[in-house]
Formats: sequence, C-alpha cells, structure tokens
Amino acid sequence: MFATAEALSVDDDAKRQLESLVRSGTTPQGVAQKCRVILLAQEGMSNRSIAKQLGLSRPTVIAARATYGTGGVQALTAKPTRNRPRRTLTPELEKKILDATLKTRPPDATQWTVRTLAKHLRVSRMMVHRVWQRFDIQPHRVEKFKLSNDPQFEEKVRDIAGLYLDPPERALVLCVDEKSQIQALDRTAPILPLRPGLPERQTHDYKRHGTTTLFAAFNILNGKVIGSCLPRHRGKEFAKFLNQVEKHVPPDLDVHIILDNYSTHKSATVKRWLTPRSAATFISTSPRPAVLGSIRWNASSP
Repeated sequence: MFATAEALSVDDDAKRQLESLVRSGTTPQGVAQKCRVILLAQEGMSNRSIAKQLGLSRPTVIAARATYGTGGVQALTAKPTRNRPRRTLTPELEKKILDATLKTRPPDATQWTVRTLAKHLRVSRMMVHRVWQRFDIQPHRVEKFKLSNDPQFEEKVRDIAGLYLDPPERALVLCVDEKSQIQALDRTAPILPLRPGLPERQTHDYKRHGTTTLFAAFNILNGKVIGSCLPRHRGKEFAKFLNQVEKHVPPDLDVHIILDNYSTHKSATVKRWLTPRSAATFISTSPRPAVLGSIRWNASSP
C-alpha cells in the first residue's frame, strides 16, 4: 500500500485563482485538470482517490502536486519546455548524412526519405532536409541514359539535330509519330466544350468501336499537321501514310522526316517504298532500339 499523502497547503488567494481557472471556459483542459488535483489535494484527499475521481493516473497526480509545490499556480499554467538539448549540424554530422544518403540504402526501401534517414541517424528531419537542399540531393528521382555502340553515333546525332536547328535549303522537315491502340469511343451525348469557369465535360457512358492508330506529321516550320487514322499499325499502313504526306509536298522540295526507331519504319514494305526515292538512317545500331531516326527522299522522284 502507498503511504497516504498529507493535505496540501493552499492559501486563500491561490485557492481563488485555482477555482477561477477551473470555471473559465478558456482554460486548457490539461491546466484545468491540474487545478482540480490541487483543490482536491488541499482538502486532504489521497492521491489514489484523486486519480480515481478525475480519471487520471497516480503518477500524474503526484506530478501535479510537485509542480504546484515548486512554483505555485504560475507553474501549473506555464507552457512546458523541452529539456532535450538541440543537436547542432556540425561538418562531421553533415558528412555522416551525405555518406548515408549516397552510399547506403534502407533495408526495406529503394531509397532514403527525409524521415527514414532522420530516424536512422537520430537527427531531426529538418536537418536532413537542409543538407539535401544544400547539396541538391534528390534520392526519389531517377534519370535514364543509354550508351550506343554505333561507331557513327555522333555523326548521326549531328545530322538529325541539324534538321531541327539548321534545316537545309529547298527542303521540308517533318516530325512524324504515331499512336496505336487508341480507343474509338462514341459518347452518348455530345462533348460540352471548355468555357470560362467550366472544364470540358463529357458523359461517363460510351460505346466502344474497337481501336484505331493515329499517324501524324508535324511541319516544324509553320506548325501544320498532316494526320490520318488507320485501322492497324503495320508497315503497310505507314507506307500509306507516307503516300498521303507526299501529296502535300511541293514537287521541287526534298523531304526530311524525323521519327523513332520502330520496327514498322524499317519493314520490307517501307523499304520498298523508299527504294526509288532514298533510304532511312537511324541513330543507333545497338541491341536496343534507338530514340530517333530520319528518312530523306526526293518528292519529285517516281
């Protein structure tokens, strides 16, 4: 059994302050509970009985009594302060954060986050965040690159980049791409266009009429687009689209097309189409497909 605590000595002025704090609607509940503890303690009630009546633990009651005994009513209403010393960011700690970020990985994740690294090193997350900002470290980002084994890679890149930056005289430069497996949807009601204050609106229900493939050629000089939708995505369809592009080209201009290195663009059908005109040149001959390629032909050729 615990020893019964003696009645707490509280003068009349302090008692009036405690009662006023308990009655006030602006008093924080934590402060009001401490005041109730002191008022019951001054009546001679035991710590165990106070804890049972107020729904508190006995150590909480003892702590409230100790706080009042140390500083009176002002100690009860004072804001709690942290006694833990604040850790300073030293050069050694900064290096430790950098080494952990760059040279290690967490056991259950692919990269460190601010919070997981702070918990691992037992520092604040703001300290880790400041170090990452200072050295521009972004563990969540990944950039991809590809090295080509084509010995003429540099010359081909220069050739294709030059079509954008310095197109040749008396020539038309087009950027070609296609999007396959586009769903052909028919909404049950017409789409309502974009208006000030309202986004574009469309019904949630629709009829699906299979898929289509969009072929498009963008004239980088004037922004004109030549487009066509075809049912499939093969060399045959691509050659058909090239025929359509050729009809839009004046007969006295050469044509340069920039496109990705896709198998359709190098199919036998496309090669036969290019034979009387010219040939396709793609950037890379490495095992994996390259990013860009170019096709050049003379539109006046048969």
